[in-house]
Amino acid sequence: MRIRLDGTRAEIVDALFRLRQHFTVTGASRLYPDRGKPHHWRIYLTTTARERK
Repeated sequence: MRIRLDGTRAEIVDALFRLRQHFTVTGASRLYPDRGKPHHWRIYLTTTARERK
């Protein structure tokens, strides 16, 4: 599954932490500046669902 995250650096770091609790992140793009929004960034992730225990 591909996921796009948009936001400030702090929001992206928080979202990555939360996503890793439920998904395995198998790939991540570099951080791109968001056009038209200063201090906002975007990153693209490739993930797989974690096995439920």
